[in-house]
Amino acid sequence: MNGRPLAQELHPFLFSVQATRNYLAALHGGKPATLPAITIELFFSDIPELAEFRGDNHSEKPGDLPGIIYSIEFNDAYKDAYEQYIAKRDDVRSIPVEYYQAVCQSFARKSVLPRQIPLSPVIVDASRITTITGANRYVTGLIREALPPKEQVQLSVAYRKLREIFLADDSIKQINAKFAERHGEISEKTLSMTLDPTARGGWETAVMPSLDDVPITLVGKGEQNAVKIKLALENSSDANVFLIEEPENHLSFSRLHGLINAITKKAGARQLIITTHSSFVLNKLGINNVILFRDGASMRLDALTADTYEYFKKLPGHDTLRLLLSSRSILVEGPSDELVVQKAFIAKHGVSPLEKGVDVISVKGLAFKRFLEIAKLLGIKTDVVTDNDGDVEALKAKYADYPADGKINVRYDDDEAFPTLEPQMLKANSLERLNSVLGTDYDDPDALTEYMTKPANKTDVALKIFDTTEAITFPGYINAAVE
Repeated sequence: MNGRPLAQELHPFLFSVQATRNYLAALHGGKPATLPAITIELFFSDIPELAEFRGDNHSEKPGDLPGIIYSIEFNDAYKDAYEQYIAKRDDVRSIPVEYYQAVCQSFARKSVLPRQIPLSPVIVDASRITTITGANRYVTGLIREALPPKEQVQLSVAYRKLREIFLADDSIKQINAKFAERHGEISEKTLSMTLDPTARGGWETAVMPSLDDVPITLVGKGEQNAVKIKLALENSSDANVFLIEEPENHLSFSRLHGLINAITKKAGARQLIITTHSSFVLNKLGINNVILFRDGASMRLDALTADTYEYFKKLPGHDTLRLLLSSRSILVEGPSDELVVQKAFIAKHGVSPLEKGVDVISVKGLAFKRFLEIAKLLGIKTDVVTDNDGDVEALKAKYADYPADGKINVRYDDDEAFPTLEPQMLKANSLERLNSVLGTDYDDPDALTEYMTKPANKTDVALKIFDTTEAITFPGYINAAVE
């Protein structure tokens, strides 16, 4: 972890906040307090070469499978010391990681040494190198590994020649002659200026990689990250797994497009694991490979029903990512509904939805059920704001699989005389108020409704409602969605 053995990097904040709270609450309450543990399981393909890793020591019981289990757990050797430590329960404020150990075993319950692991992984986190010297050392190291041995030797020989030229320079000879004249004043030995001749002072520490004659540390962060990722892929011919952390950092869409293409080409048949918050990356790499994570739950998009999977496969925007990254989502039918719901949220809470972690997502084609499949599987709190379209029974039948349960709620008004948003707004407000907000002068409610529902006017009407400073009332089903 962070380039060091995990035993040197253990700290209480590796554990989830909830696990820590549960432990402390039990301890301070005088109840049995079980120390939490962290468990990571790595499942391998079931092939004969991995037979020694087969066993049932994993969570996917029953059955023997090949893999490795890595755990951060309490070390029973410290049982007595731990009992003394918690004798004063009120003084314990965090998980005592000093009494923990990191254990790596195969599923066969045998200890695993690093050299036994049948994987050669390359971890690329381009954002991790932040200092100028660190970035140069990192990139230079990648270049060194990418070069074949013969070319590495050629670089070393060329650098040694430069050192010899440096020492042969007349000005350096004069400086060293002056030092020699002062022999005994500074040291009993003769002081002279030279270049570091040791391995530590090789070309890697002196050579600065450049792009178009600009040092690598002075080009844009995005270009640096792209170069680091490509070099890591280039120099790891013996690696069979690549783990890349958020390749989208500091890159425009056009540059990211090129980088993702390069990653997929250079990875070849080797396994590639990429973490990302970018819907663009998801789209480029193919949703059949996407695994979504949310609060300890995970799913593959290909676990969805076939028609829903095909829908997201064709959806270019991947609003699925927005659904995951917000603490709560409100799904609406179009841009007009989105503006009105946002205005209702601001009127209720005094801030925009995103400031409270709520994302209002406009779903094209009324494909609410597609998103609700994901929300249900991952337990994401989601509200659907929809029109009744003059047929409440049909609406109930459509969402029969999603009864209101606090997590997923389908919001609509059951008055079929007001089938869409615009007449609902007129129902909730007076004719005079809406005329004032919209800058119109209709004396007939039907005429105003006709004006508001015309396709050419719908977005303008919603914008005026969103921008108004006048007090305005929203339909009850919208108010319920923005609670």
